Amino acid sequence: MAFKFNNLLCAAVLAASLAAVLVSGFQFQVGGPKGWRTPTGDEPETYNEWAAKNRFHIGDTLYFKYEKDSVLVVSSADYLKCNTSNPVSKFEDGKTVFRFNRSGPFYFISGQPGHCKLGQRLIVRVIHPRLAPSPAPVVAPAPAPGGDSGGDSGGGRGPAKSSSGKLYVVSYCMTAFVGFFVIVGLFM
Repeated sequence: MAFKFNNLLCAAVLAASLAAVLVSGFQFQVGGPKGWRTPTGDEPETYNEWAAKNRFHIGDTLYFKYEKDSVLVVSSADYLKCNTSNPVSKFEDGKTVFRFNRSGPFYFISGQPGHCKLGQRLIVRVIHPRLAPSPAPVVAPAPAPGGDSGGDSGGGRGPAKSSSGKLYVVSYCMTAFVGFFVIVGLFM
């Protein structure tokens, strides 16, 4: 009996570890395929309009791809003034991945002089887990008339979608998986 319990316990620990890996957040690409750059005026939306169409959660990440630039995380006051002299964090690697570790607003600006005032800045509001809507069933959207699927404005996840749906599915699958091993363990 102890052998069965140990096998069951190992299976449950393995399943929980797998769930932790699978439930990692979603990665958003800032600026879509063009990346983090000074707006030219040809973009369909500003960085902040793009951010407002998405739902960001703790654990999600932003991917900034850029050349000859930087990404600064700044205070709200420095964001409003485009002040680059006192960043909370500074990234210059050209392929920055920033993970949200708390809820609330995050402020990003370009570190290059003048770029922020030209619109290269972003506010992201991360939803508090208690305020996040409960997961709804995911339904595929109807095709657009004429077969045009419309444009994706930036980052892989369309408007107003949430990583909580993915969390719900993974949580359900992992519960079923662990439940299966518990039942098998009871009848062996």
